[in-house]
Amino acid sequence: MRFTIAVGLMLLSGSAIVQAAESSANAKDFRTPAEAQAAWRKAERDADDGRWGGAASPLGEGGAIARLKDIAKIQGVRDNQLVGYGLVIGLNGTGDSLRSAPFTEQSLRAMLDNLGINPPPGDSRVKNVAAVIVTANLPPFAGRGSRIDITVSSLGDATSLAGGTLVMTPLAAADGQTYAVAQGNMIVSGFTASGDASTLTQGVPTSGRIPNGALVEKEVAGNFGQDELVVELQDPDFTTAVRITDTINAFARRRYNQPVAKERDSKSIRLRKPKNISATRFLAEIEGLPVVTDEVARVVVDERTGTVVIGDKVRISRVAISHGSLSVRVTETPTVVQPEPFSYGETAVEPNTTIEATQTSNIGVLGGTDLENLVKGLNQIGVKPQGIIAILQSIKTAGALHAELVVQ
Repeated sequence: MRFTIAVGLMLLSGSAIVQAAESSANAKDFRTPAEAQAAWRKAERDADDGRWGGAASPLGEGGAIARLKDIAKIQGVRDNQLVGYGLVIGLNGTGDSLRSAPFTEQSLRAMLDNLGINPPPGDSRVKNVAAVIVTANLPPFAGRGSRIDITVSSLGDATSLAGGTLVMTPLAAADGQTYAVAQGNMIVSGFTASGDASTLTQGVPTSGRIPNGALVEKEVAGNFGQDELVVELQDPDFTTAVRITDTINAFARRRYNQPVAKERDSKSIRLRKPKNISATRFLAEIEGLPVVTDEVARVVVDERTGTVVIGDKVRISRVAISHGSLSVRVTETPTVVQPEPFSYGETAVEPNTTIEATQTSNIGVLGGTDLENLVKGLNQIGVKPQGIIAILQSIKTAGALHAELVVQ
């Protein structure tokens, strides 16, 4: 089997000039997928080392190299959320208590009426039915007859949905129209076991999934296939948007003899589809183009878990830091006091508490031109992740942290 990969892509990180070898004359044949993968990796290394050009970039130094399809998406090509209300039957006595959940009984009677069964008036005492909410995501381009996964969650006081079967449930979108119908056997990972004195619950037995449990009955109308398309960046950035535009246009001038892209803002790029080519083929030809991305200097901290993520472009001015840690140790050593002989007294326990406080302080000089020096400086101070979070917040307040600080 022969594998063909277009080579000869030349990208200048400044002018973002890309020469695409789309013709067979500029294509190279590979005998194995490993050879094709090695050529792609060599192109990535050449881009990182700056060998895809010789001039300084007016857009600054590039970041990581990525395919267009990995950093952007087509506007309007998205999932649509569906929701529906239904009943799960066949539960082993773990369904809703109809007195506590009257809507379950109303839904049960309505379903029986639709099936031509008229139940006698009065309260039902069944325990094998549960009212549920069914949710699903309708993927783009899902046609009639396609199947999608659904999630089923209990709405009443049912204790478990294990072993139940979802009865036919219409799923509607935000416009109120029905796009799919769900039905099938539940798959529940959690369980509940109870006895006279205790109850054990593991996982969430009141929620489950049905793979391929919904049948698509109606397609979502979209504007895909028109002459104009919009590419949206997952992480908005003006520099990356301009580089994507230049990369696509350089390829389009060789492939279609005309530019096809125009940046609109930091998030979106407008594409004009050439004539005599379908939108699917047009996107397939440009989505694999390599783009040198750029990113904002950002530090993300999570105070709950102590996680600190520092971007490669983060810079800190030279600062001196004094960070102290306080540790308190409380020791309880109770003493047993015995009464005097023949005193008719009782043995007593006398509490004895010792509290020790130790405070340490480390002073360090922090300042680095790259991420490696910054991490080394933080490690030399010898603080824990929670301490690093406090230090970064203080450095930002002092104006020495030249990056966006995001606290979650």
